Amino acid sequence: MRKALLAAAALLTFSAVAQAQSSVTLYGRLDAGLEYMSGVPTGVGPNGGATGSANRFRAESGDWGTSLWGIKGAEDLGGGNRAVFQLENGFNAMNGAAQGNLFNRWATVGIANDRLGTVLLGRELFISNGIWDFDPFGQSAWSSASLVRGRNWPQSSNNISYQSPKVAGFDFYGQYAFSNATGWNGNGTTDQGRQAGAQITYTAPYFQVRGIYDEIRNPNNGTLGGAYVPVNKANGNGAYAYSREYTAMLNVFLGQFKLQGGYQAIRSSGMVTQLPGQPTTLDHEWGGVTWQATPAAALIAAVYHVNGNNGAGNATIYSVGGSYNLSKRTLFDLQVATVQNSKSANYGLNANNYGSAASTDNPLRGHSQTGVYAGIQHSF
Repeated sequence: MRKALLAAAALLTFSAVAQAQSSVTLYGRLDAGLEYMSGVPTGVGPNGGATGSANRFRAESGDWGTSLWGIKGAEDLGGGNRAVFQLENGFNAMNGAAQGNLFNRWATVGIANDRLGTVLLGRELFISNGIWDFDPFGQSAWSSASLVRGRNWPQSSNNISYQSPKVAGFDFYGQYAFSNATGWNGNGTTDQGRQAGAQITYTAPYFQVRGIYDEIRNPNNGTLGGAYVPVNKANGNGAYAYSREYTAMLNVFLGQFKLQGGYQAIRSSGMVTQLPGQPTTLDHEWGGVTWQATPAAALIAAVYHVNGNNGAGNATIYSVGGSYNLSKRTLFDLQVATVQNSKSANYGLNANNYGSAASTDNPLRGHSQTGVYAGIQHSF
C-alpha cells in the first residue's frame, strides 16, 4: 500500500513538473458593431471611375481591432531556453469568414531566452506594425494605416526575426523575409519580394521613443515601386505597397493623459508604371491624446495627415472616440472620423487600394468622407 501511495505521489509530481515545463494557450478577440459612412462611391463611368456617392449603414467586424484567434505555447528546454510557437488567424466576426490562409497573421516557431532574446522563423506581422504602440487609435480601421493605404500593417512570410531583451531602457527588433525567388529581391516567380526592417525603442518612466526602418520590394522585379499587385495584397500599389519607410514616434505619459505622435517618410524608386495620382513619395504625420478619465473609460482625439507627390494631393483625418470597459475582457467602443481631401486626393477612412473605382470604397476626388462606428469587443 505504501509503495502504491509513493508511486502515485511520484506520478502526480512528474505531471505537475511536466505541466510547468510546457504550456499551450488558446486566445482570441472578437470585434463587431454597426458602421455609418458617407461619401461611399457608386456607379461606374466610361473610364472605370465612380460616378456618384451615397451614404451607407452596415454591420462591420474589426473597425476597432481585428477579430482573431490563435494558439501559442512554450516548452522549457533548460538553461533558460524555451521553444516557442504561435499560430494566428484574422476573421470577420459578422460572417465567420477567415482572412486568407488558415494562419494568415502568425505561423512561427523559435527559441526564446530571457537574457539573450527571441529568434523566430515563419510568418509574422511585418515590422512596420510597430506603429501600433504609438497610434492614438491603436491602428483601428480609421487611423495611421488609412492615409498610406495599409502600407504600415501588412503581414510577411519567409521570416527570420530577432527580439532583444531590454537593456538600460533600450530594446532592438529586426526582421528579414526572403523572397524565395532565384532573384534575391524577387523576379516574378513568387508572390513576395524581399522584405526587411529594424526597430529600436527606448522606454523611460515618462516617455517612450521608437525608430523604424523597413522596406518591401516588388516581387515582380525586386524594385522599391511598381504596379504589380499579387493576389491578396490589400494595400494598393506603387509607394503604398513597395517602398522604404522611415518612421520616428513618441509617447509621453502624464498621469491620466498619454500624448502620441509620429512621422513617416515613405520613398519608392524604380517605378514600372507611374499613373497620375500614384505617388513615389509620401510624408505622413499624426498626433493625438488619450485621457484615461476613469479606470474603465478612455477618451481619444487624433489627427492624421498625408502629402503625396505626382498629383496624389494631401488629406487629413480628424477623429474622436473612446472605449468603456465592462470588465478586463469586454469593452464598448465608439469612433467618429472624417477625412478631408485636397482637390486631387481621394483617400478614404479605410485603408483602401489606390484608385477611383467604386470597388475601392474611396470617395470622389476632392470630396470628404465621414464615418461613425459603435461596437463591442471581447478578448479571451
